[in-house]
Amino acid sequence: MSGCERTVKILVAGPFAVGKTTLVHGLSQIAPVSTEAEMTSAGSGIDHTDLPAKKSTTVAMDFGRLHLADDLVLYLFGAPGQSRFFPVLTDLARGALGALVLADTRRLEETYPVLEHIELLGLPYVMAVNLFDGAPRYPLERLREAMDLAPRAPLVSFDARDAASSRQALIALVRHLLMPESSR
Repeated sequence: MSGCERTVKILVAGPFAVGKTTLVHGLSQIAPVSTEAEMTSAGSGIDHTDLPAKKSTTVAMDFGRLHLADDLVLYLFGAPGQSRFFPVLTDLARGALGALVLADTRRLEETYPVLEHIELLGLPYVMAVNLFDGAPRYPLERLREAMDLAPRAPLVSFDARDAASSRQALIALVRHLLMPESSR
């Protein structure tokens, strides 16, 4: 170890039930901090309650820590995905060097408000399509077109349940952040 540890704050964003908590919890090398709360009828009509396996939701953040290299530590901040929590997302974005924005091909339209918010905050990002079981698979260039991503905006696919796959998505973001700003 070089004795000089660099730390980087990374925001993990995306719509409700896209895999943010799974990614943060799966990669964290410490016991992750979680603010999962049981979904109640109070969220009916506001949150997606049509996902039968989804019984809880993040209400503030998920937090994890990951050594990406001997001298590089990532602090992962998973933001809640519902638009009513965008003020929390904005607060969590303060000091972040970039964002990993997650998408689900079964509900791509729900990604647009989050992506727009990240862009308004001026955060560099990588779009990461989570490969859910049974979800349609599309070529990345077709997804780029559907999401109207800039040609230089990195787009990757990954599986949030697989730590190696999630790690590769984060590495894509770190590489993007290391590029000169004029090249992003």
